[in-house]
Amino acid sequence: MDVIPYLALVSAIAALGLAGYYYRAVEAAPPGNERMVFLMGEIQSGARAFLRKEYQWVGVFAVLLMILLAIVIAPLAAVSYILGAVLSATAGYAGMTVATMANARTTEAAKDGPAKALPVAFRGGAVMGFSVAGLALLGLTLTYLVFITWLEVDDAFQIFTAYGLGASTIALFSRVGGGIYTKAADVGADLVGKVEAGIPEDDPRNPATIADNVGDNVGDVAGMGADLFESYAGSIIAPISLTAFAIGITAEQAGDEGVVELLMFPMAIAFVGMIASIIGSFLVRSGDSTDSRALSRALHMGTNVAMAITVVAAVGVAFLLFGDDVRFDNPIGLAISVIGGLLVGWGLGKTAEYFTSDHYGPVKKIAGQSQTGPATTVLGGISVGMISVFASVALILVGVGVAYWGGQITFIDELDAFGGIYGIAVAAIGMLATLGVVVSVDAYGPIADNAGGIAEMAELDPSVREVTDALDSLGNTTAAIAKGFAVGSAALTALALFKSFEFALADEGEVLNLNVGDVEVFIGLFIGAGLPFLFAALTIDAVGRAAQKMIEEVRRQFREIPGLREGKEGVAPDSATCVAISTEASLREMIVPGALAVVVPLVVGFISTDALGGLLAGALVTGFALAIFMANSGGAWDNAKKYIEAGHYGGKGSEPHKAAVVGDTVGDPFKDTSGPSMNILLKVMTIVSLVFASAFV
Repeated sequence: MDVIPYLALVSAIAALGLAGYYYRAVEAAPPGNERMVFLMGEIQSGARAFLRKEYQWVGVFAVLLMILLAIVIAPLAAVSYILGAVLSATAGYAGMTVATMANARTTEAAKDGPAKALPVAFRGGAVMGFSVAGLALLGLTLTYLVFITWLEVDDAFQIFTAYGLGASTIALFSRVGGGIYTKAADVGADLVGKVEAGIPEDDPRNPATIADNVGDNVGDVAGMGADLFESYAGSIIAPISLTAFAIGITAEQAGDEGVVELLMFPMAIAFVGMIASIIGSFLVRSGDSTDSRALSRALHMGTNVAMAITVVAAVGVAFLLFGDDVRFDNPIGLAISVIGGLLVGWGLGKTAEYFTSDHYGPVKKIAGQSQTGPATTVLGGISVGMISVFASVALILVGVGVAYWGGQITFIDELDAFGGIYGIAVAAIGMLATLGVVVSVDAYGPIADNAGGIAEMAELDPSVREVTDALDSLGNTTAAIAKGFAVGSAALTALALFKSFEFALADEGEVLNLNVGDVEVFIGLFIGAGLPFLFAALTIDAVGRAAQKMIEEVRRQFREIPGLREGKEGVAPDSATCVAISTEASLREMIVPGALAVVVPLVVGFISTDALGGLLAGALVTGFALAIFMANSGGAWDNAKKYIEAGHYGGKGSEPHKAAVVGDTVGDPFKDTSGPSMNILLKVMTIVSLVFASAFV
């Protein structure tokens, strides 16, 4: 039993070793001609400059929160918090670095077809995937070993939980800041370039093209990586903190029989999931077809194999840990909880694929509605997103029910209520056990998108863009799938952390009241229900303001630089100004929504813990629904545009295409800024409440 954290530590190191292997493989691939190398360098320098500035701004906020933790909770909590924050930032920076190397190399490989290009893009994404999973698990196991196993410090489990708060802080600001950056550039480039000027996407004449490609990396790679780093860490922390606070144990009691199994089970699942992801990553192969179904099968082969291995291993782990202990009735129950979580995560991904892929009815319907203008396009996307919420809610409820039942049947009768909640907590680990390969597939998308941009800006043969467009279209769907995993795990993790918060208050002698007839709970419930809408409004407004500045700048350059719009030889746009506009706007705009997630629960918690309980409950329900709605609406609008660009309903430049571009523009902040940030909002508020529970009392 004692060996499990060390096994998890070894698997984390193996994942980082694999990330290094894939990094060298990407680095060895040819980057193309001089123009392609120049464009790659411009994108890379812009992304690095943004991340450095972003981390400086976030660092100020992190230091303030670290001081608060040190004063109110414990000095070592501040250490754990900073470790989580630093490792999360490191994972994002590492992923961004290799993604900006892989883009031109994927473009060069696309000259020889998708069989060459897809593995390059996937390996670039795999560096991100295994950096995120490896660093998250490395930090968690070290924190557990140092503070709980080796030093047995006071308040050890609060200190351990602070690691998740550090990861959440970086994730929140990275998602919001990166999302504002990328969508400000994307909206500006599309509206002026494709709609007003009538020039192709990623055309070298468009001043916002470089900023748009930089945004793909800071938002969809670094931001997404920090998001899933936090999700993965939170899914492991939740059942461990739940056990510690529900039973009321100290670090000295962490090795007691009947307790140690519950603490080790999450790490054991993380270990087998990591090994399964490593094996699955070697199975991604592609043929010569640009058909998105064939590409999807190739890309998802690794994920499917990793999931299958994890299912079998979860059963073995459950029997190994719980099979010979009279305190546990039926070990298969917790295996069912984990497998249920894994399958529901897969189901959420498939639901997202159905509503966002151009192979299915919803996207084709939106494309058809584009024939009557942008208004019907927007209405069609909104309805698709709303319908997808109902399907996703039904899946989550099935997952919660199965996980609760699995946890109940594992424990003896007097502990079955706790067992049910524990089952829900480990179901979230099931969803994210194969995170390494899931993120690899997700991060592949922005690399393919950048590869298409470089092909267009370098004026390569149209056949190259055909290959990169096929890869990019699949990338939109894989991104929606990963967002399904992330928001599903957020719902389950937030529920487990909420129960941990309730138990933590009980340890301090305060019983949490969740009676909605109580005025404090009722007020908190409505604050929580409204908070995700306020958060979404702030982030969408931020994109709108930043995009407005970008649009004005692009129009100015087309108007004032002679020959730019006509593509006169030797005339180049001023891309640096557009990069600066996105950078400054996103950094300034991310502060208020980012701080909201931390400040509101702290203020409410110090006034009334009952109101805070209501707030967390209200935010969980509306936040989950909004996240699904926005992610799937945005993905559907994007692929409806690509469906028309493939030659349907008049193709590029037609009136339906212009309407679809407007729909895609509306969807951009939905799917890449507000929607993905929502699941972090839920967990940040919950984990802040848990960490500061003793201070509230």
